[in-house]
Amino acid sequence: MNFLIHAFWAPLTETYFQKALIGGCAVALVSGAVGSLVVLRRMAFLGDALSHAMIAGVAGGYLAMKLLFGVEAYAPAMLLGSLIAAIITVALIGVVSKVSRVKEDTVIGIMYTGVFALGVVVVSIFRQYIHIDLMHFIMGDILGVADTDLWASAIVSASVLTILVLFFRHFQLASFDPIMAASTGLPVLLLDYALTGCVSMVVVSAVSMVGVILVVGLLITPAATAYLLSDRLDKMMALASLFGVTSVIGGLYLCVWLDSAGGGAVMLFCTLQFLAVLVVAPRYGLLARWRRLRNMIPQQVVEDVLITVLRQQKETPLKVLQQFVQVPQPGTLWKAVKQMESEGLIEALPQGYRLTQVGEKQAANVLRAHRLWESYLASIGTPEEAVHPTAHRLEHIHGAGIVDYLDQKLGQPEVDPHGQKIPRRGNGARKEPAGNEPEEQ
Repeated sequence: MNFLIHAFWAPLTETYFQKALIGGCAVALVSGAVGSLVVLRRMAFLGDALSHAMIAGVAGGYLAMKLLFGVEAYAPAMLLGSLIAAIITVALIGVVSKVSRVKEDTVIGIMYTGVFALGVVVVSIFRQYIHIDLMHFIMGDILGVADTDLWASAIVSASVLTILVLFFRHFQLASFDPIMAASTGLPVLLLDYALTGCVSMVVVSAVSMVGVILVVGLLITPAATAYLLSDRLDKMMALASLFGVTSVIGGLYLCVWLDSAGGGAVMLFCTLQFLAVLVVAPRYGLLARWRRLRNMIPQQVVEDVLITVLRQQKETPLKVLQQFVQVPQPGTLWKAVKQMESEGLIEALPQGYRLTQVGEKQAANVLRAHRLWESYLASIGTPEEAVHPTAHRLEHIHGAGIVDYLDQKLGQPEVDPHGQKIPRRGNGARKEPAGNEPEEQ
């Protein structure tokens, strides 16, 4: 009991821990909310670019205050400079993307490295005036949060959350369907710039705590974790903010217990949290996917059942299906039959199973594919005994209009090498005499 009190309560009595907790949670709340929009719009790379470009703004703000007012390390000026650098970077990316043939992701890579390089050059040229700890800027120090950082994070969090709440519907529509949003009169471009401005402010307020490298993780990882659990934007934002807060709390305790870097511990906890959710998420987790794959009926089994019932031309008992349909494991055929019955492809009768109208159309498509493949294989000199089994394997390939391509390439043949008529596309199955085609499945 004393161990638990010492482990959990003792850090809370320290001022540095309280400041880190308040500042980190404030930033995490807004990072999760705005990060959800960033994830849905696939703008993660832009957040990384903004965080790196900020070093030029920090250097500019530091230098301006030093040269103009003789003040050294004035935090508000550096934050303002960072924001200006982020806005200039976004503007350059937008302009170059529109006036050149270079793709936007490439332009982002060019511009943010260029602005980052500008910051490094400025710091090195004016090194007698600028005394910036670049390592602190890159790695951050959440345990050394100053009062100005707390005020900055509070103001940014309140401002960005207010914007998101007031224009939630606009951001939602512009994120999921920008074309419809534009057709309804919404200023999509203005919303894009507003979102970019929000991202810039969040990055500026968080970079002093977790650093340039890790700030993108605080913006993206909690939102990606929430994305695994929710399909609704409002719920995703709430969950992302919650995961951000738990990351800060867990990471702070982790850094105290392990005596490690604060920013790194926060992002490590955040990543472990993401991995845990990735495994156990009810719908989109790895375990759920494994269960779906385990219970999934192979499409080949379904199509073999269809074609077997079609060729029987009468009610087909389950024992006949067991004779012709190969299944990967026992019980698969029974599950396939029940699934096909529920999907309306076959219907159960006293003497066996019969195709429905929908099932007849699908069976005809499989039969058409099989006979076209047989015709193609025969045309390229495949031995006669190999034509049918090879066509049976290939008939289940439907992608990219392969069957239609075969039909055109062969000159739209009417019959296959066995003299059987080839169904035309979209036609239902026809009653044909059985026995003129190999029965091998």
